[in-house]
Amino acid sequence: MKGRDYVEVGFETPQNVKQVAIFENLNAGCVYRIMVDNGSGNYETVWSRKFDYKTPTFKATIPSDHNYYFGRKRRKIQEAPDVINPGIENVILDQTVSNVAAVRVEFNFSLLPGQKQIDAIGISDSEIPIQAKINATPFFESVSPPELVALGDLEILSPTISKNGKELYFTSNDSGIDQIYSCAKTADGAWGNPVLQTNLNKNEKYNYVEYSSNDFLLLGGSDYQRGSGETGFTFLTKSNGEYIASGKIKIAAYNNYDDTADVTITDDKKIAIFGIETDFTQGGSDLYFTNIKEDGTYGLLQNMGKIINSAADEATPQLLSDTKTLLFCSNGFSAYGDFDIFVTYRLDDTWKKWSEPVNLGSKINGINFESSPYYDEENELLFFTKSIEGRLGLYTVKLPKLELMKQ
Repeated sequence: MKGRDYVEVGFETPQNVKQVAIFENLNAGCVYRIMVDNGSGNYETVWSRKFDYKTPTFKATIPSDHNYYFGRKRRKIQEAPDVINPGIENVILDQTVSNVAAVRVEFNFSLLPGQKQIDAIGISDSEIPIQAKINATPFFESVSPPELVALGDLEILSPTISKNGKELYFTSNDSGIDQIYSCAKTADGAWGNPVLQTNLNKNEKYNYVEYSSNDFLLLGGSDYQRGSGETGFTFLTKSNGEYIASGKIKIAAYNNYDDTADVTITDDKKIAIFGIETDFTQGGSDLYFTNIKEDGTYGLLQNMGKIINSAADEATPQLLSDTKTLLFCSNGFSAYGDFDIFVTYRLDDTWKKWSEPVNLGSKINGINFESSPYYDEENELLFFTKSIEGRLGLYTVKLPKLELMKQ
């Protein structure tokens, strides 16, 4: 990104301002001027960067070893651009400015190379630096460190656990094609060698299992004709040792900016939750729900609200058996790295009111990319994927149901 640009933010109630904080996710240090409107309708400069070798252009506040980012699709991990010192620019003004109705932050993108991303702009009448607070709980900070699940040299995407906790499905990219593997749990509790599931890999690009119930598998990645209501998701039932297609998820006026989406579903198939980007998305991908209709198709996707949908991306949802506890990943809330894993709880029967997302803590989330949570309720184990040195692996950690499903 080159040249200059600016962001303007207004406030419903004018405030006294002593500090302006700019939260920059990528390559912080490009702020060069701050202007305020004190109610007159005109902006006046209250701070500008001094360009000399003694003036630091930024202060790093977050480790910068982000090897991967979530590129709109869980299955399509892409190499990230160089990330140079993401951080917070805390500008303390010489004098408090009264009656500030709006702030204009101007950027000079030639100061640092690479992509830029502005997360938030905050103001305060205090000189105490504004910091981002992560919504975590003491319990999640007390869990044991996650353990890597040894699955050979395969990169792991889309983990799914059977209801009895004895079978693991996951996807790995082989020569540009996402293919499904499975592992069976052995008598000693370890996972056996991964087996390529040829009978499940029917699609040319994407193959993944989204849900495994006692009665069906939910398979994703099929090509579909846009405008037909089809979504690319198929129900499979087992008959004589073979999986047979037994229906599709069809949604009225289905609209998806990408080739694939993320889905979780209730055991009775009545409610499905999608991680998807549509015309009504608030940021990147959002979480939506849909209800099954009498004819077996599903109604319009409904956005699940601003409490859990940020201005960035929410994806890889997993709804637990109580139909109230929802796990998902996001890069739109205060976090330890890029994408972190969160939990939220349904508060009523509208499916639009959810509790404030809780970060699963620094033991589970870190400076790397974490996503695709899947909770094994039978054995009380959380599985998730994490990027270490540019490679996605599968990790697991013990989480008691009484703590995770506490609503």
